[in-house]
Amino acid sequence: MKESIRKANQYIDENRVKVNQQYRGAFHLLPPIGWMNDPNGFVYFRGEYHLFYQFYPYDSVWGPMHWGHAKSKDLLHWEELPVALAPSESYDKDGCFSGSAIVKDDKLYLLYTGHVDDEEKREETQCLAVSTDGITFEKLPTNPVIYAHHIEGIADIADFRDPKVFEYQGNYYAVVASKTPDDRGQILLFASSNLVDWTFTSVLLEGEEGQGIMWECPDFFPLDGKWVLILSPIEMERQQEKYWNLNSTVAFIGDMNWETGRFHVDSYDELDGGLDFYAPQTCQGPNGERYMVAWMQMWHRSIPSHDLAHGWAGSMTLPRKLSLKDGRLVQELPESVNEYFLVEHVSETIVQGNQITIPARGKQTLFELDAKPGCSFILSYSDKTDPDSVLKLIYDASQKRFSLSRDQFGHLITGKENPTFQSRWIQLDAEKDHHFSIIRDTNSIEVFVDGKTLSMTFYETTENPVYTLTADEGVDWVVKTYQK
Repeated sequence: MKESIRKANQYIDENRVKVNQQYRGAFHLLPPIGWMNDPNGFVYFRGEYHLFYQFYPYDSVWGPMHWGHAKSKDLLHWEELPVALAPSESYDKDGCFSGSAIVKDDKLYLLYTGHVDDEEKREETQCLAVSTDGITFEKLPTNPVIYAHHIEGIADIADFRDPKVFEYQGNYYAVVASKTPDDRGQILLFASSNLVDWTFTSVLLEGEEGQGIMWECPDFFPLDGKWVLILSPIEMERQQEKYWNLNSTVAFIGDMNWETGRFHVDSYDELDGGLDFYAPQTCQGPNGERYMVAWMQMWHRSIPSHDLAHGWAGSMTLPRKLSLKDGRLVQELPESVNEYFLVEHVSETIVQGNQITIPARGKQTLFELDAKPGCSFILSYSDKTDPDSVLKLIYDASQKRFSLSRDQFGHLITGKENPTFQSRWIQLDAEKDHHFSIIRDTNSIEVFVDGKTLSMTFYETTENPVYTLTADEGVDWVVKTYQK
């Protein structure tokens, strides 16, 4: 592996200056060059958060997967680290696919999927790598550690990937994504005493018809007295305003029976109501708090930073702090984001009533809006000289919905969804107060309201941009901008 790692790092160092910076954000984790997708190995290790990710340094399209790597003290500012994994062995020669990380005996272990895709076979197995310094990793000579023998008669080795490892009551467990013979997603549970020797425990959860033809990127964790299983179904059927993306994300909430190895679901819901959010993974912080981060992009969609030959594609969302409230998963901004804007913002506007237009002073902005019951607003971002090209966020209290749209704005993003769409919406209770936190960073918007989120990318072509808020009298707002 050392040679493939050396080659990748050398390529990055020699070519990073060629990357066009126009659409790159200031406080989202980005690849230094090339392609990024799923977050991997989100873990707290020796006083810092480490986040790995699916990475192909040699082009801004998906290719044989490596593991990129970064670390952060505050979940906002990320320090690039050397490539952690690269295809090098017979069991991962076509890619080191998604996985996770865990700390054991002050060493950092990565459990990942080794991918082989020959003409005569496609095989996915689970493999282990270990590091004493958190930067350089050695693959175990006994890899793979979970393979065909473990799932004989249970799942197809061709679709068996994305292990999430965790410790519970002194034992190690891993949930792994797979599918049933009739193309329904299922999550398998494995157990180990040492991370090396694994046994199959159970089918943790099996999907119903309409819940996706394959489940990817599972994560399973306790939270506020319940167990939560998050995963990413492929081609889940639309349900009113939910699951419009070809690849969705879902959180199942319920109780775990460790004697049977079965997860009993009380409820489930879509994790994000926007256009760009996939493959989320969580990390437990030093004080027991749990954060989640996702790939802020979508499969089978065009990506302008690639189409324009900017040399990179993909980014991560801001991490979100998780909790349970009234039986549903709540997502909030981490404290570091608010502290960042409190310290670093260069202007603040406090407004009450009707309409205001302000120039876009920078590309990093935090909007905070409070809407009283029954009050609506429209927040738009447009070019003063081209009113037809508008990025819109609309809260319509009469319709009980909040929507965001990039229709007719900037470089067109196309996908395989049928019918196609450039906007999405969520339902809100119009009889309640609502606090909106809207984070804009260069080419993305993330909205936090009532514990729900919507995430969206965009690639503007505006030259004279302004923000305009049109609001009822019952809407107050604060705008904080930061110029990088």
